[in-house]
Formats: sequence, C-alpha cells, structure tokens
Amino acid sequence: MSKVVLEDYAEFLEKIAPEVRGVLDATFQDAARVISPAGLKDYLDGAKSLCGLGRGNDLVITYLEVMPQIAKECGEDIIPDCVTAAMKASSLTSGEVISLLISTLPVVSRHLGDAQLVRGYLTMIHQLASTAARGLRPMLLNIDELLSKLTLSGLRRWSQFGAKAYRRDFKNLTSYFSLDSADSRAMLEKERRGVLFVRVQRKLNFYLRALWGRDFFIRPTGADYADFRPYVEDRIIYVPDALDDVEGVEGLEVYRATVAHMAAHMMYTNKSMSAEQLSPAQMFFIGLLEDARVEYKAINDFPGLGKLWRSLMVLEHEEPSEHKTMDILESFALQLLDPEVKGGDEQLNDFAEKFHREIEANQDDNHFAWLMGVELYNIFEGRKEIPSLRILERYRIDYRDDNRIIWHYEDINWDMGIEYMAASQQQVRYEVSPLMMAHEVDCELAGDDAQEVWTCKDNMRFYEDDLTDTARSFNDEWGREPISDPYHYHEWDYQIQLHRPDWATIYERRATKGNPEDIEAILTEHKPIAHRIRQIIDLLSPAGVQRQRGMEDGDEVDINAAIDAMIAIRMGEQPNPRITMRNVLNNRDLSVVVLLDLSESTNEMVGDSDKTILQLTREAATLVSTAIEGIGDPFALHGFASDGRHDVQYFRFKDFNQHFDDEARSRLAGMKGGLSTRMGAALRHAGAHLHKQQEKRKLILLVTDGEPADIDETDPQHLRFDTKKAVEELYSTGVLTYCLTLDPHADAYVKRIFGENNYTVIENVEKLPEQLPLLFASLTA
Repeated sequence: MSKVVLEDYAEFLEKIAPEVRGVLDATFQDAARVISPAGLKDYLDGAKSLCGLGRGNDLVITYLEVMPQIAKECGEDIIPDCVTAAMKASSLTSGEVISLLISTLPVVSRHLGDAQLVRGYLTMIHQLASTAARGLRPMLLNIDELLSKLTLSGLRRWSQFGAKAYRRDFKNLTSYFSLDSADSRAMLEKERRGVLFVRVQRKLNFYLRALWGRDFFIRPTGADYADFRPYVEDRIIYVPDALDDVEGVEGLEVYRATVAHMAAHMMYTNKSMSAEQLSPAQMFFIGLLEDARVEYKAINDFPGLGKLWRSLMVLEHEEPSEHKTMDILESFALQLLDPEVKGGDEQLNDFAEKFHREIEANQDDNHFAWLMGVELYNIFEGRKEIPSLRILERYRIDYRDDNRIIWHYEDINWDMGIEYMAASQQQVRYEVSPLMMAHEVDCELAGDDAQEVWTCKDNMRFYEDDLTDTARSFNDEWGREPISDPYHYHEWDYQIQLHRPDWATIYERRATKGNPEDIEAILTEHKPIAHRIRQIIDLLSPAGVQRQRGMEDGDEVDINAAIDAMIAIRMGEQPNPRITMRNVLNNRDLSVVVLLDLSESTNEMVGDSDKTILQLTREAATLVSTAIEGIGDPFALHGFASDGRHDVQYFRFKDFNQHFDDEARSRLAGMKGGLSTRMGAALRHAGAHLHKQQEKRKLILLVTDGEPADIDETDPQHLRFDTKKAVEELYSTGVLTYCLTLDPHADAYVKRIFGENNYTVIENVEKLPEQLPLLFASLTA
C-alpha cells in the first residue's frame, strides 16, 4: 500500500533535493507503520506544500522526521493542522522559526497529550506570531520547561502578558520569552498549576483498571473558564489538563475522585434517560440523584471510594455561594452519600432517609433516580427556592461531571436505518377541505412538534353564541404558528472575561397579523411628519447618473474643455490636461435593520397620554419604514423579546427582499409586547441577517425602552457587558449599532454599552415618531 502511495508522488519525488529524498526514504517506512494510507497521503501532501514555500530544505526535512512521532502521540488527523500552521506562519516569521516550531511539536504533543489541545497550541502560536513575532524563537527554545509547569491556558496567558507588556520593547520582549526577566519568572509562577494531567495519566489509568478490571480512555481538555466541568463523550473521559490542591487535598486525589465518579457512571448505567419535556433545572435535580445512585453502587463494591468522595464534600469554601439553595444542595449531597449525616431541614432529612431505605432495592434502576429527582425538584419549587440555571451549574462539588452521559434527547430506532429516521422526523403539512377538517381532526390543539399538520382551504368560522354576529376563524383561534430551527449564539461573561459558547438560543417566530388599515391610520394621523419625511426622501434619494467633468482619465472627451485646451495651446499657454468626463452612478450603499424591543415594559402607558410605549414604537417604525422605503435603501424591520437564555424570540415583520406593503404592515399592526430583553443575542442575530447583504455600509437602529435584562440573570451587569461585547463584535465586522432609548435613566449605562456618539436618549417619549425618521436621516446622510 505504501508503494502505491509513493507512486502518486513520482513527479514530486523527482524534483526534490537529494538530501530531502534521502530523509523521506529513511522515514517513510517508519511512518507507514503508524499512519494509515489516507494519513500517508496527508503526510506527503504536507511535504509537497512545504517544499513550495521556498523556505529551504531544513524545514521539509524536519517535517518528514518529526511528523510520524506527532501522529503516534496524537493521531494522524493532526497532520493537516500542523501543515496549515506552518503555512500561516510563513507570512509572519522566518523559515528557521517555522522549522523550530515543527521540531518542538513532539515535545508539545507529549506534554499536552490530546490532538484538540495541540490544535489550540497551534492557534496560540499563530496569534503570537501576529502580535509579537520576535518572541517566538526564544519561547520555542524553552517550550519544554514552560509546558512542564503550565497548562495550555496558562501558557496562553503567560505569552499574552509578555506580548502586550513588551510589544514595542524588543530587548525586554526577547528577555521575557527567554525566561530571563523577573517578570517572566513571576508570571510563570502565577500561572503554574498544581498537578498536570500528563504527569499522572498513567497512574489514573492503572487506578481505574485496578478497580474495575478494564481500561478507560482518559483525555485532557482545556478548562480555562469558570463553569467547566469534566464530561464523558463517546465513551471517553475528559478531565481538566491540570488541577490544583484543594484545601489540603492533593490534586492527584481530586483527579482520582473525578475519574472514579465518571467511570462509575459508565459501569453502573445500563441505559440513558430521556430529557424530553424536562426543564434544565429538573435535569439538574435528577442528575443529583443519579450521582448518588452510581456512587452508592461504587461504594458497595469499593468502600474506600466513599472516604475519597466524602473528603471533597466536607471542604469549607472561602467564598459564600451565590444563592442559599446551593449551600443546602451541597450539604444534602453529603446526606445522600453518607446516611449518618443529618441536616437542619426536616423535610430534606425525611427525603434522604427515604432514599437510603429504597436505594438497595432500586440500585440498578436509574428511573428510580428520575422519580426521586423530580420529587426533590418539586420540594424546592414549592418553596420558591430554585435559582437560575447559571447558579445551579456552579454548584461546588468539583469532582462531579456535567452528567451529559445520563441523557438522550430523542428516541432512535437503529433497526429502521438513518433514511427512515430522517423521514419520520419531518413534519408534513396538508391543505384539506372544510369537511375533512370538521370530521377527521384528532386534536386541533396539537403542538408545533406534531408529525402531521392540516390547514383548511376555506377560512372556517364559528360564532361564540347566538346573541352576536361576530365570527372568528378556527385558524386564528386555535392555530399555532411554526417556529424556526434554533440559532445558538455565544454570550460574554465579564467575570471570567470569556465567551460562554452556544449560551443563548434564538427562535424566529412568525409575527401575529393585525389590520393593515391601522398603519394607514398612523400615516394619516401624522400627516405633518409625513410631509417632512417626503422632504427627507427628496434630499437623500440618490441622484442617479451624474457626469463628473475635469478628469484626466475619463470615459469620453468633454468638448468644451477640449476647446479651452486648444485655445490655450494657440495662445502659447499651458493647457489644462483634464479634458475628459465620466458618467457615474450615484447610489446609496447602505442596508439597515430597525430592531424593536418588544419586552413587557412596552405595554406601559406613557405619562398622561392614552398611548402605550408599544403604540408609539409602532408609529415610529411605520414612519421610519416609510422614509427608508421612499429612499430605496434595503431595510428590515425586526423585533425581539426573551424568556430566559433558552428562548429568545425573534420576529421578522419585514425582510430586506420585501416591500413595505400590506403584508408587512399587517405584521407590524399585530406587534405585541411581553417577556424580557436579552439584547446581546438579538443584536448578534440581527447582525447575522445584515451580513448576508452585499451593501458595504450596514446599520442596526435599535429602539428600546430600557436596559438589557432577563428572568434568569440576577446580576444586572452581566447582560450589559454582553450587549457591549456584541456591539463591539458587530463593529469589528463593519456593522454600526445605534441605540435610540426611551429610558430617562439610561445615562447611567447606555454610553458604556454603545459608545459616546452612538446613542440618543429621548426624554419626551411622545416625540418618538417624529424623532426616529430624523435620526435615521442624520445617520445615513
């Protein structure tokens, strides 16, 4: 097979230098023992690409020699990543440094021990080469010492500090990355962790093998954010790449407790539990009982594990918990582990006694944990003591994993095949006659997940009683609009200065339709403002094709300018060379999203007025939409509200490719207010729609009546900082965000979120319909 692979590269082998060919002949057979034929193709493709860089033969020779070692350590999938990293670095640094990078990768792979971490290391190297390329060589020369003391996260923070502190001081920059300066050593000690996983990996493998007589696959992963928890995925145990000693308990013991707990899940769980119809809080409480069940099984087999886990549960924490319920749950977990422990809550004591009475008979049944977990949830729900999910996920029993192994989210019939499963999950919609609708429908109130949805050809109506002539449509009364697939967005956590990946979920929902005549009534009511809008349209509308005269390299000759030039020549004067002209299409290269806050607070009345904030927002949206439609700029009219991070509702009243016609006006007329304001996620989603537009200038015009807030966030600063981060992210991609706020107290936060010149506070809310079109004109002129 290796000969076949080599034959495909005959032309390449003939052209390479003799010394490179000699190294390849010596290493290829060894590489073929540890790399598959497909991997060998990547291996030779990489050598071919590096030859094409023109950075000398040493780089290619180093690559050919060390890549089999790296593939043996981390798997052959890492080969294309190493080649890509070398190609990226070629535009930032010299061939010698790239060769040094490749030659040190075996050391890096041994220290990190996982392909994903090595990929993170290569990304870090590229970032460092972009900001402090002079520090690469000294750092790579000391990489063995650095990774013997630091995790990948610690190395990233150590290098970022040096790059920022000495970016323009080349002498001290070299000293820092050579580990010669005091700052470098001090930062190294600061980022140093207690026990590195690679130092204890063999011990942990032997430990689990001694307990259960089988091998487990344990891999390190980056744990550089506060809410990280170990996890089991694809039967592989993922643990932090380093652990500190905890209150006198050595890091190795914490590792042992962690891997023993996750191995207990794998050994004592025969089937997963369905997560359908469960809230995240309910899943947390069920997981707490499932943890207790598998630990009970493990302690029965190996009593010493009970002492190990108990030593970590009884630790006293220096900082208080964020919510009183967490102290109760942490002590209650100890009651479930040790039947001798009693708490101060009689109801929970009785619950723990019930668990210990029944666990012996139900120790192999995880449905028992499901029932007990729901019962425990109901106890705390009845007391109104369930905190937000963010707080629940931070409970301080660090050796326990995130319990993803115990759940499944859909029922899969593997016998029927993938094609059948995909087809069976697809929702089918039919249009039927009124007779079929009346006699054959099993459940008119079926949810959005119904396998079959019927709609009636004719608009069937019914009367509530005989005393009224008002008829309502069955579809309007009982129909439920479908929602989109989920869109997941990260969210910025200012406390740990990192993004929470896929934290907020947006669902696009179809807006409820109202009467488009209500929008016409708004235009009639605000006729004076509509007249001013027409003046704005005349001023801002593009002038079409214009002639630019006085050009040296235009498209055609300007006769008048050419005659003037000839007259100047005849008179012995220097002629003006600008005798051509060009026809230029003058248009506005702008796309806009008008984003409306539709939270519950918009239903409040405005002062002594008989209108709500929502009504004034609708009027303002109508007038500004009329203005933009007249100018001709592509624009979208969207709205949002939120019910926690898992349900951010997004409404598209008008899209870019639609006119502001009766269809869009009816959606705007049916606009309703409710729920909360998770602003950062909505801005990111609006930006995603804007990025699909081809215009160079992009604007989000946000209309809101308050600060970001949501029901699952008790820290008022969290969503403010996330919104600020969203605005910065959008600006970095060419999208300007401008906020028009109706909150009279917004001066306390709006400037920090949107910037000094990117917001307007409207003191008199009743003037919103008048000011919004004028504001748009000033922003886009």
